[in-house]
Order: sequence, then C-alpha cells, then structure tokens
Amino acid sequence: MEMSQIRYVLAAAKHLNFTKAAADCNVTQPALTKGVKALEAELGAPVFHREGRRILISDFGRSMLPHLQQIVEEAAAAQMLAQNFRLLEKFPVRLGVLSTIGHLRLARFLAQFEKKHSGLELSVSEDSLAELKDKLRNGEIDVAIMSNTDNLADEFHTSPLYKERYVVVFPPEHNLGRMNAVELKDLSGEDYVDRLACEMREMVMGVCQSEGVELYARFRSEREDWVQAMVLAGIGFAFMPEYSVTLPGLMQRPLVEPVVERAVATVTVPGRKFSPAVDALMRATRSFGWPG
Repeated sequence: MEMSQIRYVLAAAKHLNFTKAAADCNVTQPALTKGVKALEAELGAPVFHREGRRILISDFGRSMLPHLQQIVEEAAAAQMLAQNFRLLEKFPVRLGVLSTIGHLRLARFLAQFEKKHSGLELSVSEDSLAELKDKLRNGEIDVAIMSNTDNLADEFHTSPLYKERYVVVFPPEHNLGRMNAVELKDLSGEDYVDRLACEMREMVMGVCQSEGVELYARFRSEREDWVQAMVLAGIGFAFMPEYSVTLPGLMQRPLVEPVVERAVATVTVPGRKFSPAVDALMRATRSFGWPG
C-alpha cells in the first residue's frame, strides 16, 4: 500500500471522476486508474463501482475511506513533526533575562527544556529592564523574562510565570535574626546595602520616605553578586526578591508592613511570529512547575 495510491483513491472519492481526480493529483488518468486498481487488489475488494464514465463508491469503499483519510493525516502530522525538529536545530532561541532574576530556579527550567530539545541552540543574555525592552523591539532577542511592570502590557505581550515576595537579607550575626518577620519601621537607622539595579527600588525608597524610615546606604552596586557578598560581609542589610538570594550563609526574613512582591513573566512582541524553537520554549514555560 503506497501513499500515492491512497491519495488517488481519496481524490477519486472526492470528485467521483477519474479525470478530475488525476488532474487534482497532477498525474495522468491511466496512472491514477492503475494506482486505484492496485490498492483495490491489495485490499481484496473494489472501492469503486464503474458505470461507464461514472464511478460510485462501494459499500466496502465507504467503510475504508475514513481509515485511508486517517493514514494521510497521520503521515502529514509526522512530516510536520520532522520538519519542526529540523527547524529547532536550525534557528537558535535568544533569551533575555532581567539581571535581578534569581538563577537557580531559571536554571532548573532551562536544564529540563534542554534535555527535551537536545539539538536546540539556546543563548541567554542578562540585561536591565530598559535594555531588554530595546532588544525585544529591535528583534535582538526572541523572549525576555522580567518583572511584569504596570506599563509592559501597553507594548508587549506578557505571560505570567510566578510571583515572589521581597525579603530582608542580612548576615548571621545581625540583630534582625531575632525576628520572625521584619516591618519597614524596624529598619530605620540600620546600615543598608543599596541594589541599584532593582526595578522596584524607587517604589521601595518612596515608601520608606513616606513612612519616615531613614536608611543609610553604606554600599551601592548594580551587581547582585556584590550586593549579597557585601551583606554577608556585615556591611548592612538589603531588600531582595526571595528567589534571588543565592549566596550560602545569608539570613533572610519576610518583609511585612508593607508586603512587597513582584510578578515575573515572559515578555514577547505581539504579532511577531515564533520560530518552532521559540514556540517550544514558550510552551515549556507554561507547563513547568514554577515556585508558588
């Protein structure tokens, strides 16, 4: 049973005319007729009754046509899967990640994704919120993972991944370790390590000012690794997203009164067509077991 023979039978059943079926299949009528007869011989019963130039579908043919149609559809699906697999290897995925996003949980996701798509090339770049927006606009990256700020939806398409609360991090010997949770007022006058790259920094600083909380920044940096290292060295405390704390030995407590949290999302450009590789990444983000 050849795929071309199945297509000839389906075309003949559609047109009930061998001449039109042959034209539809882009073959000569004798070639189509020969293929139909060969399939009927293999099946052991006629699919069609011939009445001069007219053809009618036999009872046996009616019972066989759905199965023949299914064979064609499954073959087309297999071809599409094979094509998509080849395209996965041909087009790399360019992922941009906000510099304040914690690496550990994201690394677990990327490792699982890479294991399922071993032939795919994935590049990851780390940038600020403004730089990621520019790279998305200019087509320099395919997908960004960043905080879902209020104005993102005006220009981009966002798909939520997880939420995380902000915590207070400090060295083991710090007096904040006696508390189960930290209120903002408890931090007034404490030495502070300022995370300049934090996309929510201005909001937190604004709350501190409105609540009369005085913070003295003894160290400032845009680099998350330096911020955590200086906190552990005893310079002061810092505000951090809970899943971004990666340095062993750091203590942390939830920030309450007020509770501060951020939503992390994938961000793409509306209307921009995904390659099969990017589409695979987006589907994987929706099925992964993110925290919370």
